[in-house]
Amino acid sequence: MKHDNEKLVRRLKIIEGQVRGLQNMIEGGTYCIDVITQTSAVKQALSSIENDLMKGHLGHCLVNQIKSGQTEKATKEILKVYQLKRK
Repeated sequence: MKHDNEKLVRRLKIIEGQVRGLQNMIEGGTYCIDVITQTSAVKQALSSIENDLMKGHLGHCLVNQIKSGQTEKATKEILKVYQLKRK
């Protein structure tokens, strides 16, 4: 898990740089389509991180909850993840 967290933090730092770049683009009057292209890239990068986090949670945390008999809690979390992903 530590390796995964380090990888996620590294990716978030890249996204942080992209967001700063977006700010500079807007401040500099960059053409709207170019800014939108970059915002789309940021959204995709965040979505990828979200997918990795959910995969880890479903594959590790929820499996452990089910194994330990916490099926109601696991079911609620699965539904919550599903609802969040649909937004």
